[in-house]
Amino acid sequence: MTPARAAITAVHGYVPPDLLTNSELAQMVDTSDTWITERTGIKQRHILKGEGLGTSHMAAEAVRGLLQKTETDPGEIDLLICATTTPDMQFPSTANLICDMVGVRNIGSFDVQAACSGFLYGLTIAAQFIANGTCRKVVVVGADKMSSIVDYTDRATCVLFGDAAGAVLLEPSGEGIMDALIRSDGSGMIHLHQKAGGSRMPATAESVAKRLHYVHQEGAAVYKFAIARMAEVAAEIMSRNNLRVDMIDWLVPHQANKRIIASTAERMGLPMSRVMVTIHKYGNTTNATIPLCLWDYEAILKRGDRLILAAFGGGFTWAGAYVQWGYDGATAPKLNGKGKNGKGA
Repeated sequence: MTPARAAITAVHGYVPPDLLTNSELAQMVDTSDTWITERTGIKQRHILKGEGLGTSHMAAEAVRGLLQKTETDPGEIDLLICATTTPDMQFPSTANLICDMVGVRNIGSFDVQAACSGFLYGLTIAAQFIANGTCRKVVVVGADKMSSIVDYTDRATCVLFGDAAGAVLLEPSGEGIMDALIRSDGSGMIHLHQKAGGSRMPATAESVAKRLHYVHQEGAAVYKFAIARMAEVAAEIMSRNNLRVDMIDWLVPHQANKRIIASTAERMGLPMSRVMVTIHKYGNTTNATIPLCLWDYEAILKRGDRLILAAFGGGFTWAGAYVQWGYDGATAPKLNGKGKNGKGA
């Protein structure tokens, strides 16, 4: 018997209501709306504000919406995987916290950490549980509160990141995640990492004073590797599945930088009209970028559409997936007629 594939049967996202625009950033650091837009394509980003609110808050909102719009009882969920680089705490896992917040009990749940590639790593893992028959309903949520580790005095990094969450429901089907690849190269750590806060350099008064708990990125090196690896993994996925460029309906790339997205599409020979782009309004939300793309474009996705998903993250990590879309987005249930932030269109 052919193993079942894991199909994405629903998607939902959450972005916090507070915005940080380029103009506001220009009042904080030496930059401008023109400088940010030309180099990144970002116009604004959402920031999670509120005492005691972490990544789990946004992830739980995305999962609640996912369950509500699909009329799925929390007791039906067999597994929940959270891809995050900004967990609420070292332990328990953010996935554990999400389950408690949305009323999911007595199931397996865990976090995946692969930087910006984490959501695709999570999808790949989840697909195995569906294929071997262990699970029938799996939630994969990508969420990050990047504002918690961004240095807002560093104009090279503070303009890039936003906060958000996106979740998908996976169920058995004859179509869905057709193929996936995950890759890594630990030698890339020097170019993109967070220096302090882990067991190698625990938090101290000195590490905080030296601002070592923020994102460290060497932009030129990351840019070069991101373009190469995202294009390579997309090409490998297409080759393995005998896919031509004209057979691809959508490229769904990690939203790190508009120029990286455009260069990846160019190397693939794919026009930008078939590339999902949301970076202008959300910025780089790390593990949330790909599910947010699917959420934003859901209404125009059709059953059977062929999607190539590609991501690149710190470490370095990168990943790709070939997905056949499982439903007509135009007829998908909406969440009480509410808009993208759950507060009206």
